[in-house]
Amino acid sequence: MSGHSKWASIKHKKGAIDAKRGKIFTKLIKELTVAARIGGGDPGGNPRLRAAILAAKAENMPKDNIERAIKKGTGELEGVNYEEVSYEAYGPGGVAVLINCLTDNKNRTVADLKHIFDRHGGNLGEPGSVSWIFVKKGLIVFDQDKADEEKIMEIALDAGAEDVRQSGSQFEVVMEPSDFESVKKAFDDAKIPYTLAEITMIPQNTVRLEGKKAEQVLNLMEALEDNDDINHVYANFDIPDEVIEAVR
Repeated sequence: MSGHSKWASIKHKKGAIDAKRGKIFTKLIKELTVAARIGGGDPGGNPRLRAAILAAKAENMPKDNIERAIKKGTGELEGVNYEEVSYEAYGPGGVAVLINCLTDNKNRTVADLKHIFDRHGGNLGEPGSVSWIFVKKGLIVFDQDKADEEKIMEIALDAGAEDVRQSGSQFEVVMEPSDFESVKKAFDDAKIPYTLAEITMIPQNTVRLEGKKAEQVLNLMEALEDNDDINHVYANFDIPDEVIEAVR
């Protein structure tokens, strides 16, 4: 498995989400606010807000927090004006990294990013240097030991997914973003548990890493996720499961 889906799975396994719930809430509140500001406060007509609400509920964010963030986005409550900005970079081993930020101070954000990449053996790149590697897709991930491949494939293809593939110890179901909600609903209705379900950026090629480079990239990803201004991080690394277990 590569990049973002691999990193999300690592966080789930290691309990990092529970350990950093405060930071998770900060990022979710920003996304709720920006989604409401751009597309309005009605999730029925705003797919991005609908996805943000689902993500917030999945993290057990209180309903009041969700509603307050949405009202700040629509202007019903006073709030910070966050700006969306993306950066492109290279990590150890030539790994491509795409970073989406929600920030109220771009100068602070880019300074923080430069510091993080300098510290972890990478560097920021020019616009367009790595974004071409990634395509926007819906992604649902299942643990291999908790799911039946034939059943997953049957449900996925019937619901309109474009690909089902095995990656390490997991199955990945990939679909167009427009089909994400219907495919996810099909698995929810079938009561088949998944470890990750989101619209993400999937790399078209990957860089396989082991040893020191693998450890450096995992440390880089952790440092990026720890920054409050960073909303999403996507990378095209491919690290075998056994290597991850050895270095984490």
